[in-house]
Amino acid sequence: MNLHYLVQEPKTIKDQNPLLILLHGYGSNEEDLFSFAPELPDDSYVISVRAPYDLQPYGHAWYAIHFDADENKFSDNVQAKQSVEIIASFIDEIVKQYPIDTENVTLIGFSQGAILSYATALTYPEKISKVVALSGYFNQEILPEVIDTKAISHLKFFVSHGSVDQVIPVDWARKAKPALENLGLEVEYQEYPIGHGVSPKNFYDFKNWLQR
Repeated sequence: MNLHYLVQEPKTIKDQNPLLILLHGYGSNEEDLFSFAPELPDDSYVISVRAPYDLQPYGHAWYAIHFDADENKFSDNVQAKQSVEIIASFIDEIVKQYPIDTENVTLIGFSQGAILSYATALTYPEKISKVVALSGYFNQEILPEVIDTKAISHLKFFVSHGSVDQVIPVDWARKAKPALENLGLEVEYQEYPIGHGVSPKNFYDFKNWLQR
């Protein structure tokens, strides 16, 4: 499946360049997070991807969210796992198309995009070096049944959430740090006094983390 995307090239293109892949949230599109691009490290390719499933009347999703009669939400985990495969294949295509340093690939995901960033990195750790998970949560149900802790040991995570998020409760987000640390991984976790979004302080914190 070919995904539609926007690209910002590095100011100076080298033989191998870092890659930042932006994965938007449910109901949004590739233009949403691409607004970050001018402020992101200018030595990197910045690629913002449109999720594969169209929503009505507009917007896109990485997987469906269903509601039951009591208005409980259920994620379509089968579709989510398929999107992990789609993202992994997309990374392979981008690496062939552009001069990318394959050991410096970062996923930056918001909400549903963050949920998939966790899963993609832990399913295909050889393709990813860092993850920025903004306003998402760690969905164990879309992870591999067995995770090779040696294969993932290089991964680094920046995780953040709004303390008054009404879309994804902050309690869900807080579970990511211990879950990742139990796998032996390095995690920076931050909370901000905001709802379901990214504040300027949140943005500059993860930008500085990327440049360490």
